[in-house]
Amino acid sequence: MSVVTSRVPRIDIPARYRASLGVLGMALAVMAALFHAEIVAAVQVWSASTAYNHCFLILPIAVWLAWDRRGRLRGLTPAPEALAILLAVPFAIGWLAADRLGIMEGRQLAAMGMVQALLLGVLGRRVYRAMAAPFLYLIFLVPFGGFLVPALQQFTTDFVDAGLRVLGIAYFTHGYTIEIAQGAFHIAEACAGLRFLIAAIAFSVLYALLIFRSTTRRLTFIAVAVTVPVIANGFRALGIVWLGHELGSAKAGATDHVLYGYIFFSIVLFILILLGLPFRQDGTRPGAGVAAVDEPSPAMRASLMPAVAIPGFALVIVGLAGIVSAQAAATAVRLPLAPAGCTALTGGARFPAGGRAVRFACADGVTATIALFPPRTDPKPLFDARRKLSLADTREAFINYVEIPRADPGLWTLVTTKHMNHTTLSALFVDGRGTNGNLRTRLRLAWADLFGHPSQPIAMVFEAAGPRATALPKLEAFVQGQTLGTAVLGRMAR
Repeated sequence: MSVVTSRVPRIDIPARYRASLGVLGMALAVMAALFHAEIVAAVQVWSASTAYNHCFLILPIAVWLAWDRRGRLRGLTPAPEALAILLAVPFAIGWLAADRLGIMEGRQLAAMGMVQALLLGVLGRRVYRAMAAPFLYLIFLVPFGGFLVPALQQFTTDFVDAGLRVLGIAYFTHGYTIEIAQGAFHIAEACAGLRFLIAAIAFSVLYALLIFRSTTRRLTFIAVAVTVPVIANGFRALGIVWLGHELGSAKAGATDHVLYGYIFFSIVLFILILLGLPFRQDGTRPGAGVAAVDEPSPAMRASLMPAVAIPGFALVIVGLAGIVSAQAAATAVRLPLAPAGCTALTGGARFPAGGRAVRFACADGVTATIALFPPRTDPKPLFDARRKLSLADTREAFINYVEIPRADPGLWTLVTTKHMNHTTLSALFVDGRGTNGNLRTRLRLAWADLFGHPSQPIAMVFEAAGPRATALPKLEAFVQGQTLGTAVLGRMAR
């Protein structure tokens, strides 16, 4: 009797790569430890947002791309690039700026830039250029693009607006809400098309890398693949409104609209794949025909320079940011008394960076929640507290902006939950002034964070039970009544 045995293929790493890869692995482990907050935040977004679920596939795809392109390394030897250390400096400064501005996506992109500098520094420009596709594909690990949501909402609303005019359907538009005789449709954040756009970008880059060799064809396909989903989402939204018109019910037309969106997007991607096939250039594998070489490994000292210097930069900026944040959080906030016409409620929440929230029951069924933070708090905890308290993080929350005359600020964020059970108005109070929160607000907070300011930044959220039609007038009257106006908030902030 004979026994048949099979061998598992062994991955043989050339001797000239072993030292460099060992040093690189240790340096990447240090970077992962230093930037663990960015990694955790990214994974949380991947899990919570359908726009970024595909990010779980990015790392395996990058590994596969590197394996598919291993033939390109046959004639190359790592040659550490000391100049990459200088390349890491602007990314380190960018990370520190993003941290002070409270922009997590900026921190993640800057951290990824430092990782790219590390790869270049340890492996050298020739090896990095050969593996540029899998290395740069790692950028899609960063869940960026959220800032595009308002623009996508506006484009989709305008597209439906134009489509209804062409179809001759009577309608009325206010904000991101479109009303027809059969009911109202709201272009929510989840319906803005971001999930399709981000996935389309990641897919189109992968498809272009695999199918095309020409840079022109790759860029052309990516541009088409990015543009088409945005327009297609406009047609999808228009189709839902038209369907509601034909069925005589907005609710009937919007039933399972998310499922319809996935099916529609899948069809669009399939069409894009078919469009790209006639122009394919994938007949030759990357690196085919390159002769193997047997060159000595680079000196360990040369590999260690960028592997030590770049994580060293990361240690400095993360440590500096931690010291500043710890000093701010060590200052206890001063909790205010209930303003005239309101009664203090129990159950105030605590937030990171030393934030505290107090709740008041006020006239006409309005509940006011005031979240106060130490004077040198960076923007992120303040903005996060506002989103949580205003129910903006609720799944399928409807978010709009309303202007309120004789109020500070004049522009407020309006949030209505999916089942219309709660409606909130929210804004910020920073440096003695009301604001709805923008880049200028973040800059003011960052300045106070670095150089100090005596006032406590405040997130204020006013809530009323019920749908928008009944709750919004109560909330607007409360804001205009100045129960918690500039003078009262100014005393709370001191």
